[in-house]
Amino acid sequence: MLDGDSKLTSPETQDTSVAPASEAGSRPAAIDAPEKPSRRWTVRGLMLAVPVALLAVGAYYWLSGGRYVSTDNAYVQQDKVAISAEVGGRIIDVRVRENMSVKQGDILFRVDPEPYALAVRQADADIAGAEVSVATLASEARSTGVGIAAARDAIAYARIDLERQQALMERGFTTRARLDEAERRVELAREQLRAAEASAAEARSRLATGTAIPGVSPAIAQARVRRDTAALNLDRTVIRAPVSGRVVQAERLQRGQAMVVGLPALTLVVDDRSWIEANFKETDLNHMRVGQPAEVRLDAYPDLKLTGRVESIGAGTGSEFSILPAQNATGNWVKVTQRVPVRIRLDKTADRRLIAGLSADVTIDTGKHR
Repeated sequence: MLDGDSKLTSPETQDTSVAPASEAGSRPAAIDAPEKPSRRWTVRGLMLAVPVALLAVGAYYWLSGGRYVSTDNAYVQQDKVAISAEVGGRIIDVRVRENMSVKQGDILFRVDPEPYALAVRQADADIAGAEVSVATLASEARSTGVGIAAARDAIAYARIDLERQQALMERGFTTRARLDEAERRVELAREQLRAAEASAAEARSRLATGTAIPGVSPAIAQARVRRDTAALNLDRTVIRAPVSGRVVQAERLQRGQAMVVGLPALTLVVDDRSWIEANFKETDLNHMRVGQPAEVRLDAYPDLKLTGRVESIGAGTGSEFSILPAQNATGNWVKVTQRVPVRIRLDKTADRRLIAGLSADVTIDTGKHR
């Protein structure tokens, strides 16, 4: 028995009993072995999918390339009206200040009206003087009619006296001197009649009216025109806003300053009519057409997205209309890509107030695919 127990507890028997356990522990490794090829196929699939995806994305961008053209050389534009006085004089009243909003018809400033009020009164006096002159001419015309009648009566009397002298001369009861005197009185009366008729014609010509203003004496018409001109200049001493907008560059407008005719005193920016002027490269114009949609983003308002359409494409490049245009005929010519201004009309009024000169990015969808 002891020998049998010793056999059971011997190290050899322990080793043989542990061996099957090790074999049993090696079985799970044998079971996981078939999963390795599936992982390799997954990695290979991913390695093939990434280049295919890149090729697809590249093909899309290549096919859609040229459809969208964009530029960051774009700016907000608004109508700007330079305000100047049409009459000169000293500024006596200023009603506006910088960046102030005004409505059409609001008073901006006033020029001293006193000299122009005096001109109106002088024109009124000229009208009165012209009317008196016309009345005097009418009276003279009537008096010339009396002179003509008197001259005709004198002719008739001189003829009677001449006939009587001729009859007496035939009978020998008068002298040749008296007959000559009678003939001279007839001629003198005829000369007086011709002079009276000439005076009457001159008076009628002075009272005559032209076809342009029938029934009105030219002298009175001229005086009335001078009066209307003086009244217009008086009205122009009050300078009003021709359009609604915002006042800028008003620092030159000071009370007491002498206003020069035609010199801009301030500028009105019409901020309710805005558009975008985008300067595109000449190489971007191949497929650009009027009416194509455009997307506009402003640097000042990054979250604001505006939409619009191409309203017009410029008739010349920017350098063509610059103050100092390029002289390409010289020997130091270097080719530079030119830019053409493109006007973008906004579809609707922006939610934020647009300011003239703001920078913008413009993208135009030409709809052209490769």
